[in-house]
Parts: sequence; structure tokens; C-alpha cells
Amino acid sequence: MKLKDFDYELPQNLIAQKPLEIRDKSRLLVLNKENGEVADEEFTDILKHINEGDCLVLNDSRVLPARLYGVKKDTGAPIEFLLLSRKEKDIWEVILKPGRRAKIGSRFVFGDELEAEIIDIVNEGNRFVKFTYDGIFENILDKLGEMPLPPYITEKLQDKERYQTVYSKNDGSAAAPTAGLHFTSELLDKINQKGVGIAYVTLHVGLGTFRPVKVDDVKTHKMHSEFYIIDEDNAEKINSCKKNGGKIICVGTTSVRVLETVAKCGELTASTGWTDIFIYPPYDFKMADKLITNFHLPQSTLLMLISAFAGREKVLNAYEKAIKEEYRFFSFGDAMLIE
Repeated sequence: MKLKDFDYELPQNLIAQKPLEIRDKSRLLVLNKENGEVADEEFTDILKHINEGDCLVLNDSRVLPARLYGVKKDTGAPIEFLLLSRKEKDIWEVILKPGRRAKIGSRFVFGDELEAEIIDIVNEGNRFVKFTYDGIFENILDKLGEMPLPPYITEKLQDKERYQTVYSKNDGSAAAPTAGLHFTSELLDKINQKGVGIAYVTLHVGLGTFRPVKVDDVKTHKMHSEFYIIDEDNAEKINSCKKNGGKIICVGTTSVRVLETVAKCGELTASTGWTDIFIYPPYDFKMADKLITNFHLPQSTLLMLISAFAGREKVLNAYEKAIKEEYRFFSFGDAMLIE
């Protein structure tokens, strides 16, 4: 597999710049991975494709308002911090802009409530910083921080919660698990009332999800690592569904990556850790039967994963139809069901 095998041309006007007013009013492109047939539906039609005894798997990670704007303490020069991941209680790995000359010992302030000192320089120019503050860090971050929207979204987000799923719970992501943005609490209630199990995993999405693949030979790409959790109750719920002949419907590539990391011989066990699993064609999926996902960037690892799930040519043909029918693409865009 070569990188160019996962390329396609997307008109700029199809990149969704803001979420729809009502979450589940997005469109749904349904792809049958066996015969390649494609159908146009609405997201609420997802109810027709999920049956009693199936299990819907959701990633409950919550996005941190991880973009901070401040100044260098001694010069007043403006600085932007983007928090990537917490290493210890008050020590974070961050990206600085501009940051090339930020040395160990440099100090930065954000309003009157937050200060940071660079304590180490790590790979790719990122920094480890230690924050000092009075109070609760998460409350200060919620007050001062902005949502770390992807670089292809240029419009300002008016409501932070629209870049969160309605079931988000565990803080830690630098980007939203966007397939879940289409669900409302009411739609999830209807799914539950239909006798469908709902299981939760956690995978904290890193900014590596937006990093381009830079190698021509796909299999030589080094995947970024992301932290995941699946507890005993949710592992058993998924295992039970599988044993009883139900279908596992993963919401988002992040849920797929957790299950495929943990699954051994078609069964899950409770697990916590870091995964750098990279799924590209060909790949034998152990757990996922259906996948709800958004439309992904050309040449991205996410496009490679769904190509492994449904077949590269079928996926690219479906994308061609989506472009022709003017579906909305990427994080705030429309959805796709592969079954």
C-alpha cells in the first residue's frame, strides 16, 4: 500500500466549518462493505441498522479546552500553548507558538491565575512545562482555555459543548471523537429502549490524529500513542453481545482502536495503557462488525483504517458519491455507517 492509494480531491467548500444546530440532523451515508452499495439516509435512521441484542460502543473521552493564550513573563511577548498530555499532576507536554527559542527556565503567564515554566525540551520541539496556580487546574483551564479545533476549521466555535459528545465524561482528549457528535441523549434513549446494549471505552485522542503521513510506504509509518481504558463491566458487556450473536457497532475509529488493541482470540479483558496500533489494509478485525464514522482527510491513518474495514476501492467510491452529493466533511461534517 502506497500513500497515494489513499488520496482523493475534496472541494474546500465541503469542509464543515461549524456544527449543525441540531446534532442528529446530519446526513448518513450507508456503505454495505460486502457489495459496495451506497445509500443516502439521515442520522436518525441509524435506528434501522441497530437491532436488539447488538452493542453500541462509545468513546467517553472529553476534550480539554487545551489552547491557552498568554505572554512571556519577562518580555510580554505573546505565546500560545497547546496542551497535549498530562505527564504528572501539574506537568504537561505542550506545543508552543512561537516556541523555537523557548528555553528551559522560561516562564509564561496566562491572566492572573496561571503561570508555567519550561522544564524540558522533548522530541519534535515540544516542551514539558510545570504549571503553578491557586485553586483547581481544570476549573482554571475551563475559564481560560479555548477548544483545540482542527487546523482546517477557521470559524470560531460559539459553544464549547458542541465539540463534546453528549456522553463525554473523562477529561483528556486534544481532539473530539467526532463520530459521536451526532448522537443526542434522546437518540441514545431510543437505542437503549430497542434492547441495544451501550458500552463505553475511553481513548484520549491526541493531535497526532491530524498529523500527515509523510512516508510513501504506508506500513513504515510510525503511529502516535494514545491512552485508553476499558473496564471489566464494559468488556463483559461487549463479550456477552458477541457470544450471543449480536453485532458490535463501534462509534468512531477511536473505539475500534481500543477494541482491536485489547482483543485476544475474539474476547476482551479489562485493560488500561497506551496504544499505537496502526490499522491499514489488509487487516483482520477481531471485534467490530459495523462502524459509524465521519469523513476523513485524504492520505490519513483514519482513512486507512476504514479502508481496511470496508475495502479501499469501496470506501473511495463512497467518498466520490459523498462529494458529488455535497456531504459535509471532517469533524463537524456528516456521518457514514459501514455495515
